[in-house]
This record gives sequence, structure tokens and C-alpha cells, in this order.
Amino acid sequence: MTPHGLVRTALAALALAMTGGPARALPAEAIAMHGAPALAPGTPCLPYANPAAPKGGRLIQGVTGTFDSLNPFIIKGVAAVGVRELVYESLMKRSLDEPFTMYGLLADTIDVPDDRSRATFHLRPEARFSDGSPVTVDDVVFSLETLRAKGWPYHRLYYSKVAEVERPDPQTVTFLFAQTTPDRELPLILANMPILSKNDFTRRAFDATSLAAPVGSGPYRIAAVDPGRSITYQRNPDYWGRDLWINRGVANFDTLRYDYYRDDTTALAALLTGNSDLRIEKDAASWTTDYTGPAIANGSVVREEIAHHRASGMYGFVFNTRRAPFDDLRVRRALARLFDFERVNRTLLHGVYVRTRSYFDGTPLAAKATPEDAASERDRRRLALVELKEAGWSIKGGVLASDKTGHPFRFEIALTQADDERLALVYAASLRAIGITVDVRRVDAAQYQGRLRRFDFDMTPFRWDGTLSPGNEQAYRWGSAAAKAEGSYNIAGVNDPKVDAAIEALLAARTRDDLVVAAQTLDGLLMGGVYVLPLFHAQADWIAHSVRLAHADRIPLTGADLLTWWTAPRR
Repeated sequence: MTPHGLVRTALAALALAMTGGPARALPAEAIAMHGAPALAPGTPCLPYANPAAPKGGRLIQGVTGTFDSLNPFIIKGVAAVGVRELVYESLMKRSLDEPFTMYGLLADTIDVPDDRSRATFHLRPEARFSDGSPVTVDDVVFSLETLRAKGWPYHRLYYSKVAEVERPDPQTVTFLFAQTTPDRELPLILANMPILSKNDFTRRAFDATSLAAPVGSGPYRIAAVDPGRSITYQRNPDYWGRDLWINRGVANFDTLRYDYYRDDTTALAALLTGNSDLRIEKDAASWTTDYTGPAIANGSVVREEIAHHRASGMYGFVFNTRRAPFDDLRVRRALARLFDFERVNRTLLHGVYVRTRSYFDGTPLAAKATPEDAASERDRRRLALVELKEAGWSIKGGVLASDKTGHPFRFEIALTQADDERLALVYAASLRAIGITVDVRRVDAAQYQGRLRRFDFDMTPFRWDGTLSPGNEQAYRWGSAAAKAEGSYNIAGVNDPKVDAAIEALLAARTRDDLVVAAQTLDGLLMGGVYVLPLFHAQADWIAHSVRLAHADRIPLTGADLLTWWTAPRR
């Protein structure tokens, strides 16, 4: 603990002795969502980092798509990869080896009462932005107010729960929370809030897309931008936090560059020809068949399957329940039956995936699933037709049509990736067998993002990342308010008071056991509502990279953390 931290702790202990009872917890360097942080003060580094890792070298990654903005905090435009993670920092930093624990970064301590109705952060006096200016309470309050007013819908949702801000002294800020419903996660959410430079945004509008290099406090600065094609980050030699224990063995590369490609095929070719250094593969067919050629044969590019222990998340075809006929559960349930995972896994995916049966698959948070895949294709088709008939759809002349209007059952699957297109075409063929016409439409990345924000689709593939500590983000994904908020991650339009109640129970959970029960309840409601046709997930990360890259043996719960990798000596 820092000297001023020791002083404050001693004063708090004195106050405790004088009052005779604990009104609130003592300031701490870390906070866990449930229980105690795993790492005690004095820990030398994160358990999955190598404090002896050499600094230097570069890491070039190929990504697909495009970008037209360096502001990752607004819905306008498409932000470049890496800006939030590399340029901006939060009050505290998350350990990737625990469900949800935050350790001091810009703030050296956090102070919360037992009911977590407020959170007080003390800023490190040495914290600096990349322009050399100090990180101040003014910057913290500006960040809260700006993101709450103009940021992404989830920023507005989270930060609207701050009812009042106090400034006990020039280095300290206290957030008091509106206690309409219990939310024990909120102190950690505020600890994870990106801190913006107030001065930086006095020179330009926050809510406009911009390619101006932002001022942040993180370990990297933007060195070069080729709009839509590449972005280069350079490690800041004057980075204020380079000697903090939590940063030892982190941010090892001098240069990080992301090159943008039109599709995955071109991005893979860049790796195999030495134009990029690392690729995280998402496609099983590509992983098993396409990694060939001299670079693989001579060992200059190596492949690793790195096991992880994170929740599966959800990847699937999303029903837009704002539109008929997908506003009818019977229709959604019928169509979900008709995806033949076993055949797809065997014929297209080389048998390397498992079917996703939960939004928290692979963890105790998952509700019990029903193994419907065991039914034959014939039985699943028969059951689907029964449900469609109950919903008012019948086959007439080989076409499934509405009993009420006579209109044929037809919808569009909008997508942008080639691997999603292959799956959609196979699924469309299954539906065609019962008289449903599916238009599979591939659109460019910018148009696709715009359509998602406006919820302008019938069905689309989407992926929600998994979490071992579900909380406020679940309201942004499934809450009724988010269903109406343009740009939210409630892509499906879930609008169910029972789901809202389950999310409130998550936020109010005081123990891990309470959280598990609430998560299982939420999972059961979402799976039962069939808002998504679940697809599949891998139980390892597939990473191909230059042989000159290295990483620690210990892998965090969430999988590979590339910021802890380094350039190894040439062999």
C-alpha cells in the first residue's frame, strides 16, 4: 500500500475505535463482486503475467471489416480496434483470472459501505494522461456526465444510477447511488468506467465521429492511422503506470498494429505470408484445413489450442421479436427445432464444436438443458409443423402460408461474414423443406452495423460474450428498457417482466450462491423464450502466431491475454 494509503487506513481505524462500530468498510486496494479478492497486497504481478518478459518488438494482427472513428464510446461510426483497451484506462483494473475483481489503477483505493450504496475512490497523484496533464477528479466527473448523456446506451443505463457526486478533497470522488433497486455491482461498474481527459474534449465534440488521436492515460498512444485500413499504437515511454505491480509483464510490445482486411481468407493469407503476426481463428473448417503452406511446414507460424474456462456466451441466429411472425413464441420454437446441429457439426465444422445449451454454458450458472438434438430430423420436423399449425401456419401447395392472410412465410437473414453465410444457407435449406423461403443477404460491414443499431432485420447472427459474473450488462442485453434503446445489445427485443425481475435479483445478490440461483433463473427464461437459435461454441481458443511470440504457461480463466505476450529471442 502507498504511504498516503497507509495514512488514510490508519485514520479510518482511529475513527472506528472512537465511534465503537463499523459504519463502513475501510479503504481497500481491491474489491470483488462476491467474497474477497484473490490477490493480497504485495502480490508481485498478475498470476498470468511474466514480470521478466522483455519489452520491445511488434505485434501485427489482421482483422476483418473497416473503421471510420477513434471514439469507441458513441454509437456513431465504427471505432478502430484497440482504442478503449490500449489508450484509455479505468479507475481500477480487472483481473482476468477471477469472476469479477477490480484492483487499483488510476485510483489506489476504493471505499464502500456494506450495502454498497456509495463508492469513494482516491486518485493516485502520479496518474497522468499522455499529454502529461494529471488525471483529476474533474476528469472523472466529466467522464461520468459525458458518457451518461452521450455515450452508448449501456453507459447511460449504468451511470444513470449515480444520484449524486461528492468531492471530499482534490484527490477523492464519491458516487452516491440511487437505491430504487439494490445493485451491489455498481461500485465495480464505476471502477471500470473509462476515464476521459476533460481538456481533450474541450477542443472537439464528444458525440461526433473523429479520426483525431485521443488523449488517454493508457500504456499506448496512437502513432498512425490509415482510415479504414490500419491503425498503429506505440507504447508510451513516459507511461505513468509502468511500475505498478498490476502492470508488470503487461504491455510488452513497443508497437501494436491492426491491419484491416475485407474477409477472413485475406486475413489468413496475411499471416501465412508473414504480413501479420497473429490470428485468432473462429472458423473450425479453416482451422482444420486452411493452415498449410511453407510457413506452417517450416515452423515460422505455429498453431496453439489454448483451453479456457470462461462461460460460453451465446452465438446464434437472433429472432427479431419486434416483428411478426417472430413475436410468436410458437413460431420461434418451431424454427429453432429445425436446425440440425449434429449434421452441421459433422459435415461443415469437422466435429470440433459443442452445441450451446445455455447463455452460461460450461459454468454452474447454466440452467439445466433439454437434449432435443437426440430426436430424429423427422420427429423434429413433425413437432415443428404442429407448433406452426397452432400459430396459424399451414402448408398449401408446398408453401407454408398464413391461415389468416394466405401470405407465404418468408423472411431474411442479414449477415456480413462468410462463415455465417454458410450456416445460414444450410439452415435455409432445412426450412425450405417445409415450405419456408429464406433470403440470405450478405451486406457490407458499415450497412450491417447500421441495421443492427436500428433493429432493422428479421433474423441475424450475433454473439454475446460469456461472463462468470453476470450483472448490469444483462439488463443491456435482455432488459425491457434496452429493447427500445437504439444501439443496445438487446438485439432480440426481449421485453418480459420476469426477465427484468431475474436481472434485478442478479444485481441484488449478496453471495455467490444467490448469484448462481438468479443466473440459472435468467438462463431458463431466456432459453425458454427462444429469443435466439443457439448454435455452438469451442472449448479452446485457436491461435496461430509467429514463432517469435511467447506467453506465460499460466492462462487466465477468460483465455489468452495478448497484452501479456512478448517477443521471444530469435531461434
